[in-house]
Amino acid sequence: MRSGHRLGHLLGHRLGWRFGWLWGAYGTSALGTWLAFGAFPLIAIQVLHAGSAEVAALASVGAAVGAAVAVPLGPWVEFRRKRPVLIAMDLVRFSALLTIPAAFALGVLTFLQLLLVSVVVAGADITFRAASGAYLKTLLPAEDLLVANARFESTAWTTTIIGPPLGGAAIALLGPVATVVADAVSYLLSALGIRATGGHEPRPERREAARLRARDLFDGWRYILADATLRPLFFNTALFNGLVMAVQPLLAVLMLGRLGFTPWQYGLAFAAPSIGGLLGSRLARPLVTRFGQHQVLVVTGALRALWPVGLAFLGPGAGGLLLVMGVELGLIFCCGVFNPVYATYRLERTVTDRITRTLSAWTVTTKASTALLTAVWGVLGGLLGPRTAIGLAGVLLLATPLLLPRRAAAPLAEPEPESEPKPAPNRAWRTATAVTTKPPAARRAGPRAVTAIRRPRSTPAADAARAEATAVPGAFRVDPSRCVSSCKSL
Repeated sequence: MRSGHRLGHLLGHRLGWRFGWLWGAYGTSALGTWLAFGAFPLIAIQVLHAGSAEVAALASVGAAVGAAVAVPLGPWVEFRRKRPVLIAMDLVRFSALLTIPAAFALGVLTFLQLLLVSVVVAGADITFRAASGAYLKTLLPAEDLLVANARFESTAWTTTIIGPPLGGAAIALLGPVATVVADAVSYLLSALGIRATGGHEPRPERREAARLRARDLFDGWRYILADATLRPLFFNTALFNGLVMAVQPLLAVLMLGRLGFTPWQYGLAFAAPSIGGLLGSRLARPLVTRFGQHQVLVVTGALRALWPVGLAFLGPGAGGLLLVMGVELGLIFCCGVFNPVYATYRLERTVTDRITRTLSAWTVTTKASTALLTAVWGVLGGLLGPRTAIGLAGVLLLATPLLLPRRAAAPLAEPEPESEPKPAPNRAWRTATAVTTKPPAARRAGPRAVTAIRRPRSTPAADAARAEATAVPGAFRVDPSRCVSSCKSL
């Protein structure tokens, strides 16, 4: 526990030892993922002698089916404690990945098993990401979310830099199955780290019926599309991520095939620029402090779209290598600033009882659009050539800033808990106020006397009795300090 506390102290902004454990768990699993980067295609090619169609199916079908499997898990997870869900998803990925080296050792590994494991891992990954966002929002106050997301982003780029080279060395020495073992162990260590966060997490309360209904599956999409600021950002990230990832296979074909780059040059072209992501994530918070969240979100979101079109002018030799590294450096730097700001903005714009469903719908859409656009650009690459298809994607990316939020959103107010129904008036209140019939004296005195009799006499004792009689247990009471703070925020 003290290690996480010291780590936050060394970095200048202490977020507590519980976040330290969560951060360590994230870094461990991210490193394992990058160590095993490309392990499944290598196993399919080198061990199972699969063809290009099977390798492509392993990359696209596994992610698409995994996204479909994760759709009903969003509403189910929403009203459950998030820490046990995170631990369970880590253990699911650990168990699924461990079946691959076990089957390999027994000589019974098949392509179908690789495909099933990729589906399970993809579905668990989407569910984990959705639950982790909700858990982070309960773990930290709103003013610390940007700092936390920036640290996650910097950790992701750090593991991107060091993971693939170490994984490549391990594959060269021990084979691709060894990196799968390392990835599985990283999920086990992540589960232990999340368990060490401890603390009490209240169980979310559900206002609707306890039974899951079919309409609940689409609550995340309905919430996103109903929000005027989340909706454009949703389409922007889905289109941008899909187009950027769609050109990666074509870029590999162009660099490793027609232009004659070696594998180590290809790896260097994408590993070295990841330093830009590390730098950008460290600058995200200072930039937001100086220029504001919305300004940084829009400017970096627009700047990141300018770089990919340069890949269409890629040539051979050292000049081409420097061009790729320069484009990737600019792109990754802008993404390093944009991603933590965007992740924080999305959390702040989502009410607590919608976070898991919203993040699940967001991730499912992003993965599905990436798989679809990758398939489309594969066809375009075959028809038009890799360079033309890469240039077309770059031109379309120039239009994505039009989908960014145009104005800063008003602060999001969490819904107030529903108050209990008002009870029926008791006997004391009826005695003081309810005179519904005219007594004999009133009939003789006329209308004015009736009015005087019906109106209760105002005395300190009667006022106190009425206040006590009409008080509703658990009802909303006005706190003057909250009114003052609300007025200041406006």
